[in-house]
Amino acid sequence: MPRTARDVVFVDGVRTPFGKAGPKGLYAQTRADDMVVRAIRELMRRNPSLPPERVDEVAVAATTQTGDQGLTIGRSAAVLAGLPKSVPGFAVDRMCAGAMTAVTTTGAGIAFGSYDVAIAGGVEHMGRHPMGEGVDPNPRFLADKLVDPSALVMGSTAENLHDRFPGITKERADAYAVRSQRKVAEAYAAGRIQPDLVPTAVRSADLGWGLATDDEPPRPGTTMESLAALKTPFRVHGNVTAGNAAGLNDGATACLLAAEDVARELGLAPRMRLVDFAFAGVEPEVMGVGPVPATEKLLARNALTMDDIGLIEINEAFAVQVLAFLEHFKIADDDARVNPWGGAIALGHPLASSGVRLMNQLSRLFEERTDVRFGLTTMCVGMGMGGTVLWENANWEGAK
Repeated sequence: MPRTARDVVFVDGVRTPFGKAGPKGLYAQTRADDMVVRAIRELMRRNPSLPPERVDEVAVAATTQTGDQGLTIGRSAAVLAGLPKSVPGFAVDRMCAGAMTAVTTTGAGIAFGSYDVAIAGGVEHMGRHPMGEGVDPNPRFLADKLVDPSALVMGSTAENLHDRFPGITKERADAYAVRSQRKVAEAYAAGRIQPDLVPTAVRSADLGWGLATDDEPPRPGTTMESLAALKTPFRVHGNVTAGNAAGLNDGATACLLAAEDVARELGLAPRMRLVDFAFAGVEPEVMGVGPVPATEKLLARNALTMDDIGLIEINEAFAVQVLAFLEHFKIADDDARVNPWGGAIALGHPLASSGVRLMNQLSRLFEERTDVRFGLTTMCVGMGMGGTVLWENANWEGAK
């Protein structure tokens, strides 16, 4: 029988506070699967009108799917979170866009009618599982000159992007990074970040048990002078530093998606509506430009221009990558639509989990900005890809 596509809504999203990766980080002694379980349980606690048995799928992304990020983590996390054994789950890997892909894949399933309700998210414990751990790249990548050697080092791809966009200087990238830190500090002071954070139990060898309640990476005192003094580890006299790039981080995210009619039936209030999504490939050695063709494809398919987009949540893997996107679309570096509450340069980027953080933040912004109809979440992806999701504000005043 022919099926009619259903409207898909983002109901709610949560995340653990993000931590710094490494032996002194918040989550040094915390398992990755326990982090995502904490997020799933909180999502269910916040939405008591949703019967657990109504969850049709759990999709969890991880870039390094081994150890406590392995064992088909979507299914294992669902069981550990106490969902009925009848609820299936699967794992996703699209590197940085893992959680984004978990959302678009389950969202497409809801639109098609295969699911009514799904949980999607991601986790990355970069302290336990550094990016590239256990990877064995096929030698033909280099022997057959399929990719430039720099494609396998993310910081080098960012330096390549500076080469491609010579107008994006180190000073310009540092200025963007300072703004990101300032905006996060202001958002924290206004209580805007905290509602999506799930207090998470942590353990330290020195201090014993504690509770993570805030993001660890932000550096609110960052200045242009402090950034100017940092080393450029990926190239002598280069442009990319630890200050104008996201750090190595640990953290987990989860969100609740549903068919709009099912959400209403269950008493779940939608925050935003999934309109469309697109992924695109680019040369791996300049992977940071990936959001550009993905966004172009998406806007063209929906007969929209960037003027129709009122809010943009773009992942700040590197300042140069964000600035290249803005330059392409002729958007000012300090445009108020872009990451109004700051981004990953300050908050952190636990790879596969970040896509849902962008969505959480956009959905909260939509609640404040009922005058805005459309928003984007977009990010670059390792090995030369970009992904963009188009959302409609469920509380847009123009629909009333």
